[in-house]
Amino acid sequence: MTKAPDLLYSEEEEALRSAVRDLLADHCDAPGVIARAESDAPHDLAAWKALADGMGLAGLLVPESRGGQGATHREVAVVMEELGRAVAPVPYLTSAVIATEALLACGADDLLAELASGRRIGALAVAQNVAAGRAYQVVRHEGGALHGELTAIADAAVADVLLVPADDGGLYAVDADSATITGQVSLDLTRPVAKIVLDGAPGRLLGDAEPAVRRALRSAAGLLASEQLGLAEWALTETVRYLKERKQFNRPVGGFQALKHRLAQLWLEVVNLRAAARNAADALATGVDVEVAVAVAQAYAASVAVHAAEEALQLHAGIGMTWEHPIHLYLKRAKADSIAYGTAGAHREALAELVDLRAP
Repeated sequence: MTKAPDLLYSEEEEALRSAVRDLLADHCDAPGVIARAESDAPHDLAAWKALADGMGLAGLLVPESRGGQGATHREVAVVMEELGRAVAPVPYLTSAVIATEALLACGADDLLAELASGRRIGALAVAQNVAAGRAYQVVRHEGGALHGELTAIADAAVADVLLVPADDGGLYAVDADSATITGQVSLDLTRPVAKIVLDGAPGRLLGDAEPAVRRALRSAAGLLASEQLGLAEWALTETVRYLKERKQFNRPVGGFQALKHRLAQLWLEVVNLRAAARNAADALATGVDVEVAVAVAQAYAASVAVHAAEEALQLHAGIGMTWEHPIHLYLKRAKADSIAYGTAGAHREALAELVDLRAP
């Protein structure tokens, strides 16, 4: 009989949460994040350095024998929750999760150690909207060099090394300086995407692209649910706080029955999302029923995160519509996350296949 997963947070995970939240309070306050979103350099590399170098969080998924912390996806999920809560503009998901998982699949220990230490930032050159197991763009490998164009690559602008899939089935490490990287219009201003052009760039063969990309994108989808959970929790908490303070007819708006019902419904959705996200993180950590757990989490997470952000925007009334309030960043992140690494519909379709509930 399979043992039921423990979805509660351990004391170590709560301590990690507290440390990350304190760090982000110092580095990623709302006015600072908004100001960066208006600039040409939205990434907060000081916050990234504090997370990666100061706290060693970039190497959580890397075994100690290979230069990392030897933790699991459960600890990474806690970090992702807090990054979602702060809409932190750092390349944690793209480098510490996606690129790291791809390198773990290939066994590239030297690059793993560099990413784990935070000395370099990695980016898997696969479009942000691609789900695990789905087709993705590749470049041409010819004469020992790479040629081609890849679009919608998240956080490519701050990457030091690009992990590029080629038409020969290989995954190649390319120095970002060897590529032309141009920013593209991105809805999520805190996780911008870019176009990569390779014109005879040298690449180092790491291993087979297909299993590495599949592993990386599966972990991305599973742990993205934790980011969506953190975002939704922030939206709910801030909305409740605001409605307790705002008054109409000389009484707090939050006391109106209709708004209580809306917030209660949202609370139930967030609680259910927490269970789904924790289950996905635990499955990734243990290797048990991973495909099903990730599909369930992503089939549910997007709608909750978007709903939470939309409710926060509407219930904050006029102030919520202003650029000075951070709600718009949360709504944009929620909408962008809803199509990242597979839409909810794609994950429901995958889940139907996994549990043999195909449409008639």
